[in-house]
Amino acid sequence: MAASTLPQDISDVELVHLARNAMKRAHCPYSKFPVGAALLTESGETILGCNVENASYGGTICAERSAIVSAVSQGHNKFRAIAVVTGLSEPASPCGLCRQFLVEFGDFKVVVGTASNSKILTTSTRDLLPYAFTPESLDIFEQEKSSTSKVSQDDVKEHDAVAT
Repeated sequence: MAASTLPQDISDVELVHLARNAMKRAHCPYSKFPVGAALLTESGETILGCNVENASYGGTICAERSAIVSAVSQGHNKFRAIAVVTGLSEPASPCGLCRQFLVEFGDFKVVVGTASNSKILTTSTRDLLPYAFTPESLDIFEQEKSSTSKVSQDDVKEHDAVAT
C-alpha cells in the first residue's frame, strides 16, 4: 500500500478513517472478513495495510503485518501508532501473531475501531501482549550467556590451578 505524508498530530479518528479505506482493499475470498490498518511512522507518514488471504491458509497475512512489512520495506522501523478496523460492530483486537509482530517494533499506540460506527478503543502494543518476548529478551539472553560463559571459564581456570 502507498505511503502518504500527514501532519505529525494526526488524530485517532483520522487514523481509523484511513484504516477503513485500507479495509476496502482487503483480499478475503475465504473468510469474507476484511481488515484494514493504518500505521503512523515516527516521521509522520502513514502506511496502509489490509489482510490478504491465500488458498493455502498459512500464506494469509493480516492487515497489521501487511502494514508493518510495507513500512519496513520503505525504510521505516519506528512507529507512533497503528489503527486496525474490522466490519464488526465492536472493535476487535489484533490476533496473537499480530500482537507479537507489532511489539517487535516497540511500545506504541494501538487504536482499534470499526467500519460500522464510531467506537474506538485505545491501548498499546505492550498492553496487548504483557510479558512479551521482544528483541530486548534476546539482548538479555546474550548478556546472561556471556556472564555464564565467563563464570564457567573462570571455574575451569580455578580447577586447573588446583589440579596442578
